[in-house]
Amino acid sequence: MIEVLTMKSDRSKKDDIILQQLEVIRTMSENNLKRMNSDFWGSPLLTPETPAGKAPETPKAPDAPRAPKAPAARDGGNGGTAASTGNDETNAPAVEEVKPKEKIEDLQAELDGYIGLAAIKREVKNLINMVTVYQLRKDNGLPTTDLSLHMVFSGNPGTGKTTVARLMARIYHSLGILSQGQLVEVDRSGLVAGYVGQTAIKTRKVIESALGGVLFIDEAYALNGNSENDFGQEAIDTILKAMEDHRDDLVVIVAGYDGLMDDFIHSNPGLESRFNRFLHFDDYSTDEMLAIFESQCKKGCYTLDEDAKALVREYIERENCDGITFGNARGVRNIFEHILVAQANRLAAQESVTKEDLMRLTTVDVLMAQGREIEAAGEEARLRDRAGNPEAPEAPEEKAPETPENDPPETPETSKPDTDKPEET
Repeated sequence: MIEVLTMKSDRSKKDDIILQQLEVIRTMSENNLKRMNSDFWGSPLLTPETPAGKAPETPKAPDAPRAPKAPAARDGGNGGTAASTGNDETNAPAVEEVKPKEKIEDLQAELDGYIGLAAIKREVKNLINMVTVYQLRKDNGLPTTDLSLHMVFSGNPGTGKTTVARLMARIYHSLGILSQGQLVEVDRSGLVAGYVGQTAIKTRKVIESALGGVLFIDEAYALNGNSENDFGQEAIDTILKAMEDHRDDLVVIVAGYDGLMDDFIHSNPGLESRFNRFLHFDDYSTDEMLAIFESQCKKGCYTLDEDAKALVREYIERENCDGITFGNARGVRNIFEHILVAQANRLAAQESVTKEDLMRLTTVDVLMAQGREIEAAGEEARLRDRAGNPEAPEAPEEKAPETPENDPPETPETSKPDTDKPEET
């Protein structure tokens, strides 16, 4: 009876330990995901304001109070079109916190730190040089031509359009083109209302919040509706007027898929005359997406086993059949999160979990994230044998004496005395 009670007590203690470990894993995973910036293009961990040796303060950003965001139907990285017209609320969208001017050298260094985007980097540097010379001529009293800084970003989802738009707002602020440098991001649902007369009011409120910064309209082609009762054209007309009225302190960037953005710009003479800078964002290569994955591991304090790196590359190649559906860096983010779930499931089955275990991503995690359970089970057994059987590496040394290399020299020597004996007798 005492033994039964003891066994029940041991089981309850073990269950409590497992539950505590699961809670620790869950909490750390949530914290790591919250700490990670949605920017997947290799932006540095330390900002210019953060001295070396001091932990960056970016993880605290999500807790900062923000203005209420319009209930926009975002695509979530799946390439969907936000085409809702029934949102009648006229609240201003979320606005990024206005920051002091940054050094243009630091912003250029951040741009260089982004993974891929070679063509975009060249175009942005050309634009920086042009604006710099424009400002110098203006400061020296020389005549200047009208400078149009509105841009069209085209490319598949997850190629860095929003990231570069956010950086451009900071660059224009640093160069003195914009007074504040904030980025206001909206889509159709943040501009178009469901009743006559409300769209213009709603759009003007968005524009007012973007004055002094950049208005970034994602999937802008959705504004170009085909039905008679569609109010997207009213939003376009309101934006075009604001671009003319506030040309000195407002930059508009529209973004979307290649062909759709071309049709959108050429559908309206006003759009054609105001948008004359086109930046195309190419899909990421497999090597670049693997580098993005590794950068996220570094930001989240994870270490990827060397054996697992090849499996991650294979995982990306298999999933990336189409840049639109996979989503480039967004697809990499999804793969990363699937692997974290697999790691959490693996650690939950362990009796004890160390700090190194919480940081390590293994081949088992990558295989389980792909649903390759049989291969993962075999790999887990192999890793367990390697870690728990210290005599395993010595096995090849025991087989060395059994090799026939040492036997041939002895056989002739032993046979000679046998053949000599008859001669002596």
